[in-house]
Amino acid sequence: MARNILILGASYGSLLGTKLLMAGHNVTLVCRNKTAELINRDGTEVRIKLRDEAVHRAIFSRGLPGTLDAITPADVDLSRYDLVGLAMQEPQYTNHTIRVLMIKIAEAKLPCLSIMNMPPLPYLKRIPALADMDLEEAYTNAQVWERFKPGLVSLCSPDPQAFRPPEEAANVLHVGLPTNFKAAAFADEKHNLLLRKLEKDIDAVKLDGHDVPVKLKVFDSLFVPLAKWSMLLTGNYRCITPNEPQSIRDAVHSDLKLSQAIYDHVDAVARRLGADPQDQVPFEKYAKAAQSLLKPSSAARAVSAGAPFIERVDLLVKLISHQLGVPNAEIDRTVQTVDQKLNEKIVAGGSGSA
Repeated sequence: MARNILILGASYGSLLGTKLLMAGHNVTLVCRNKTAELINRDGTEVRIKLRDEAVHRAIFSRGLPGTLDAITPADVDLSRYDLVGLAMQEPQYTNHTIRVLMIKIAEAKLPCLSIMNMPPLPYLKRIPALADMDLEEAYTNAQVWERFKPGLVSLCSPDPQAFRPPEEAANVLHVGLPTNFKAAAFADEKHNLLLRKLEKDIDAVKLDGHDVPVKLKVFDSLFVPLAKWSMLLTGNYRCITPNEPQSIRDAVHSDLKLSQAIYDHVDAVARRLGADPQDQVPFEKYAKAAQSLLKPSSAARAVSAGAPFIERVDLLVKLISHQLGVPNAEIDRTVQTVDQKLNEKIVAGGSGSA
């Protein structure tokens, strides 16, 4: 039976959306009016490299078994949907029309699966060691999340690397690193049955007889998505420097010993919270993957382009480390650099200079 999935965010969201469409499910992408018009007219195109193939395949939504449509936040009818995917970057949820929709989603008590780097606050409340910590400072506006019941919100580690090619239309997504989405289970087994059904359906998809990368993997452990934190703190946020942004490869490999020390610290924090070492990704595997990441992270590109807000997993990990009594000087330094660069943009914008 086809299920109906609402995904907030048409850029990164189109990757998960395409996998669901290939499995025969129906997807609605929530986005701006112009992007919605483009997608409803032309569909989406996701470029992905299959195993042992030299070039990317273009997968067009129009030729897939599931049905795709796109819609603005104000026009969403929540009674149609079985599951909500949260695929926007965390600061975008402060937009007024998105906030109104988020209130309606919370009231509808729909299960929400986030594929943000920044874990939604209600998901963190499900982890006993974090439930009473003061973490709101890390969020652009923590009030967005206050109506959500924690058990209805889960996190899917956004390990696949993908970006919109700047020269292309807004309905095109290029997948650079086709790894898996690793989802923590919901509190309610009824919602987990749905997740596992989607997992199985996506796993069965073939393209010209070939397996298609980027699977949905569901785990009973709440902590599996936290493995991404080590990667973000070691690579993505260290792409932001006092000067021009650097690539993830350079952030990791310019001083491999320091990178491993940061990675190990964040892994240790996750274990303090309750993560099993088996939930985590060995540093060597991450460092090898980072060798192919030749662009600055999306966070670094956003700061460089003048964004006043970005997702602050760096600040979140700093706050948790300090409240656990295990601060880390390198992480504190990263947070200070990111703060400084964001403040530069705000001051420059406020003074009317470029």
